[in-house]
Amino acid sequence: MIPCFLASDLHGHTDRYEKLIAAIERDRPAALFLGGDLMPHGLGYAYRGDFVGDFLIENFRTLRDRMGKNYPEIFLILGNDDARSEEKAILEAETAGLWHYCHMRRVEFGDFTVYGYAAVPPTPFRLKDWERYDVSRFVDPGSISPEEGRFTVETSRRELKFATIADDLQKLTGTDNLERSIGLFHAPPYQSKLDRAALDGKTVDHVPLDVHIGSIAVRRFIEERQPLLTLHGHVHESARLTGAWSETIGRTVCLSAAHDGPELCLVRFDPEKPAEASRELL
Repeated sequence: MIPCFLASDLHGHTDRYEKLIAAIERDRPAALFLGGDLMPHGLGYAYRGDFVGDFLIENFRTLRDRMGKNYPEIFLILGNDDARSEEKAILEAETAGLWHYCHMRRVEFGDFTVYGYAAVPPTPFRLKDWERYDVSRFVDPGSISPEEGRFTVETSRRELKFATIADDLQKLTGTDNLERSIGLFHAPPYQSKLDRAALDGKTVDHVPLDVHIGSIAVRRFIEERQPLLTLHGHVHESARLTGAWSETIGRTVCLSAAHDGPELCLVRFDPEKPAEASRELL
C-alpha cells in the first residue's frame, strides 16, 4: 500500500494548511500532491507578509524537521491564481529538499512517474502567468486571452500568441509509456464531472456561457494516452454541482480536490488502487 494525499486550491488559507500538516503528521502518507492555487490571490484571502517564504516554506521545513525520515515526498505545481514571480522561491526550496516542483517536468516516485502541468485555458481573470490557449486560439465568451492579460514575469509575445496546452502536454510526455504515470494538472478535463462551473443561464452579449470550463487538451490527452491516474483542482464548485469528485475516462482514474466550502478538502489515494480513493472535508 502507498498512502498518498491530494490537496488543491488552498488559496493561502492558513487554517487549511494547518489541518493538512496535522493530517500529514498523524497519518504519515508516503506522498503529498499539491495541485495548484496555493497562495493568497487578493480576493479576500489576506495574508500579511511573504506567504511563500514566511509561511509555506517555513511550515514545511518545520514539519520535515519534526518528521525526519517519515516526511513525505511532496509534488507540487502552481495554479492560475498563483503569481509566477514566486516560482524562484519554490525552486530554491526544492533544492533544500522540501518538495519536487513538477511543472513541465517528469519526476520519479518509486515505480511511478509524475508529470506536472500548471496552466489552464483562458479565464475571465487578468492574471495570465499560468494560462494558455487550449487546443487553438479560441477564447470562450467572457474570458480574456493570454495576450491581453497581466503577468508577474516577462513572457515573450510569441509564446502568448502561439503556445497551447495541447502542445505543452506533447512536449512534456513525448512518446513515454504512461501506464504507470500520475498526471498532476491544475486544469480538469473538459466536459467531465470535475469541471462544472456555476454558469447556468449566464450570457455575454447574448451568448450562453459554457458551464464546463476544463481543458479540451487535457481531456484528449487522457483519452488518447491513458495515464494511470490524473489529479486536478481549479473548479471549486464542481463537486457540489455534480456530486462527484472522481471520474474514470477509459482506464484513467481522475481525482479532484477542488472545493468551494471553508473546509480543507483532502483526497486520500493509493496509486496502486486509484479507484478506491476517498475524500474528506476537515
